[in-house]
Amino acid sequence: MTAPAATAKPQGRVLIVAGSDSGGGAGIQADIKTVTALGGYAATAITALTAQDTHTVHEIVEVPPRFVARQMAVVREDIGVDAWKSGMLHNVAVMEAVAAEIAHAPDAPLVCDPVMVAKGGARLLERNALAALKSLLVKGAALVTPNLPEAELLVGFAVDSERTQWRAAEALMKAGARAALVKGGHGSGQEVVDVLMSEAGEQRFAAPRLTTRNTHGTGCTLASACACGLAQGMPLADAVARALAYVRTAMETAPGFGSGHSPLNHARHA
Repeated sequence: MTAPAATAKPQGRVLIVAGSDSGGGAGIQADIKTVTALGGYAATAITALTAQDTHTVHEIVEVPPRFVARQMAVVREDIGVDAWKSGMLHNVAVMEAVAAEIAHAPDAPLVCDPVMVAKGGARLLERNALAALKSLLVKGAALVTPNLPEAELLVGFAVDSERTQWRAAEALMKAGARAALVKGGHGSGQEVVDVLMSEAGEQRFAAPRLTTRNTHGTGCTLASACACGLAQGMPLADAVARALAYVRTAMETAPGFGSGHSPLNHARHA
């Protein structure tokens, strides 16, 4: 009898450092689904627990920084890491612990999603932590992925047009990021423009704007998809292009759960 064919092993180990979303649409849950759907292997270090639905974050329980670092260390030492992805890092102490652990695997690129405010408006970053986010995570990141409001806070000027998106990307690279993807989803108009600036050059991604409430977790999902691509050895621009296509398909085919910002269909691969 012929033995069954061996299942192909996942390619690309992504160690995700972020908060949990009890609703499953954003945070660690969205990250795991995304990396898995794209053929990678997702490991996690949880920074906070949230009681969250499609409307808002109702409550946050923080994980001690020492234990966040411990989660990262044991996974890194045993399973290994091909790329890091950081999401919700709510205070300076957590950022310091995370940055110290990432320094132990300097060859693994970091995709930094500068999570500051939840889709429902809840603040996820302490006000005094912005400078630490810039100096500890944005600086040295292989890719930083801010939306328009996040970009404004990071660069200190209004980011409300494609011209200012490019200015923001340039400012983020001057601040030490190796590449910046400034997303245009929070803008207006019939077209969404995302701009990518890196050491290799510039690339513009444009697509018709979707009129939908299926937007919960889009930022987490996009950053994790980019990290998965880098972990799998894809060139940055290709990883970003695949990530954008994946998010769009996940929005278009979303199940419509909840009465607020609906989660995506992470199982649908573009």
